[in-house]
Amino acid sequence: MNDDKAPLGSRFRPSRRSVLQGSAALTASLFAPKGLLASDFPTDQVNTTGLAVTDDTVTIGILHSITGTMAISETGSVQAEKLAIAQINAQGGILGRQIEYIQEDGASDWPTFAEKARKLLVNDRVASVMGCWTSASRKAVLPVFEQHNGFLYYPTFYEGLEQSPNVIYTGQEATQQIIAGLDWVAREKGAETFYLLGSDYIWPRTSNKIARIHIEEFLGKEVVGEEYYPLGHTQFNSVMNKIRLRRPDVIYAIVVGGSNVAFYRQLKAAGIDMTEESPLLLTISVTEDEIRGIGGENIVGAYACMKYFQSLENENNLAFVQAFKEMWGEDMVIGDVTQAAYLGPWLYKFAVEQAGSFDVDQVRAASPGIEFNEAPEGYVRIHENHHLWSKTRVGRARDDGQYDVVFETEDLVEPDPFPEGYQ
Repeated sequence: MNDDKAPLGSRFRPSRRSVLQGSAALTASLFAPKGLLASDFPTDQVNTTGLAVTDDTVTIGILHSITGTMAISETGSVQAEKLAIAQINAQGGILGRQIEYIQEDGASDWPTFAEKARKLLVNDRVASVMGCWTSASRKAVLPVFEQHNGFLYYPTFYEGLEQSPNVIYTGQEATQQIIAGLDWVAREKGAETFYLLGSDYIWPRTSNKIARIHIEEFLGKEVVGEEYYPLGHTQFNSVMNKIRLRRPDVIYAIVVGGSNVAFYRQLKAAGIDMTEESPLLLTISVTEDEIRGIGGENIVGAYACMKYFQSLENENNLAFVQAFKEMWGEDMVIGDVTQAAYLGPWLYKFAVEQAGSFDVDQVRAASPGIEFNEAPEGYVRIHENHHLWSKTRVGRARDDGQYDVVFETEDLVEPDPFPEGYQ
């Protein structure tokens, strides 16, 4: 059975053959087995709360949108998580136990996410969950995880203003992406005026609220327009006319999902040439995954502020990209959230082994300070606030669907989900 054909809602263990073909070199060179045996960690001692942990296996959940408008963005996260799981199993699993997973489809519908989260935690008793993409889906499942003391690894860059004992946030929060990106475009490009665009839900609205505060109150610049559109929206011609009329220095775009395809194609059709940087387009929502649908020729010249780009040239990333392509196909691409999703199973493994237990309370206590030296983006570490220390980067889109990195912070940026003056 191929990993991506596993029935949704089924229990599945990735085959060793599928991963060893695609990532033997990565497993051998970067993730050497620690020799942990299940017999050294008796189940009745490492699982005292009735989780789905046996003498041989530990079952986790995967909860992303495989259907609906967000599938274009979330499919890569599922693939990355399955790659990490397969690699971990190939090196001996977690505390000597092979990882099995139950995959559910949030279907781009927030109530469905909550329903599936409850199933995974209450009915399936999974030990942890890798999941969600939009802030709306995360907000929908958060009460479920806190009520039932589940543990979620959330991979998407987001607006911040949240910190839960039941979530590890492996993407950036506002200070590491929104604020850092605006500082860069004002400093390096001399931007004075901004037009804010976004899809109409929690993350874009809250992110643009933070962006407006930073632009007006901290940078002393001007916002000349702000627009929002429903998820799945495909008609952007009216805003193109407004952009021409108001002539902003920067289009600050937080359009998500399938709407990106229409937005960027219509932007090009309207004669707005992003290679000329007049106006300059800066996005915090378009990764290489979305560009596959948009088409590189329709977004070339745009800038994106992320912490990861597939084009990063370091040993960890070169091995990761090779393994990902060998497992999922040479034509696949890897975006920021896909890479952050890959971190989740590894950080979970390290925390469980640090705790010597699968019990959620003990894994939570062991998580701050957990390091991942072999992360594709480079070294990361879990902060006490459950976010990651990471670098901030800016990339410029090429016509082949990749980004050239044009800026990178020298040091890791400390996460601060509640920055003073932005709430």
